Amino acid sequence: MDMQTQLKTPGDTLLPFYRPQGNEVALFQHAWQRQLPVMIKGPTGCGKTRFVQHMAARLGRPLYTVACHDDLTAADLVGRHLIGDSGTFWSDGPLTRAVRDGAICYLDEVVEARKDTTVVLHPLTDDRRMLPLERTGETLQAPPGFMLVVSYNPGYQNLLKTLKPSTRQRFIAMSFDFPGPALESDIVCGETGIDRILAERLVGLAVALRALKDHDLEEAASTRLLVYAARLIQNGFDLREACIAALVEPLSDDPETIGALREVIDASLG
Repeated sequence: MDMQTQLKTPGDTLLPFYRPQGNEVALFQHAWQRQLPVMIKGPTGCGKTRFVQHMAARLGRPLYTVACHDDLTAADLVGRHLIGDSGTFWSDGPLTRAVRDGAICYLDEVVEARKDTTVVLHPLTDDRRMLPLERTGETLQAPPGFMLVVSYNPGYQNLLKTLKPSTRQRFIAMSFDFPGPALESDIVCGETGIDRILAERLVGLAVALRALKDHDLEEAASTRLLVYAARLIQNGFDLREACIAALVEPLSDDPETIGALREVIDASLG
């Protein structure tokens, strides 16, 4: 099996591969039907983005994804006037295009955006469901198919990177975590086609790496990195070297920490 499931949408297209951990599929569907915005919380690489891609395809909606960052402005989301060969013209941002198209707009790592930028979301996240475009004088009414989804990693939160309470309380929320070993093995097999025994070995290794408490790791070994390791191995790369490249080096630059992670790999792989 590759990155597509055998589940098909009404248009007979394959859905992006995803394995549910709980009731998230039903909750997302109900939120979309009732025109409620959704906030997804969880560590890096646990499947938040893939879930949104899966649900957009399942619901038959276009998807606009924005990777948020410190320099993201309201104009980056909404749009701006540009100068072209024929003079000045208005160019919609991804949020505006999503509203016009009745699409799903997904703001990934929304806490990275400036707080004065996220305020532009407020009129879309209550019963008004509208987007004022001050520079064009338009006020767009979001159609029934439009949905706003945001995500972030709670582990990154600090006093400077949090959502304002006035923004948080405009969303329903769901929490993601790394899947249990059996489900995570299913995901690695489904994403890469490797055999079950090898997938279980890689998941067991990830569990051991995540259990390290004595080293200051900002991130745990993610399901995404497990998939990367499995793809290298499936392509004929050495098992241990694939694990070092995918599960050790991306997690730290500290030589002592890297050494500790390598010891876990050597102990786990034998």
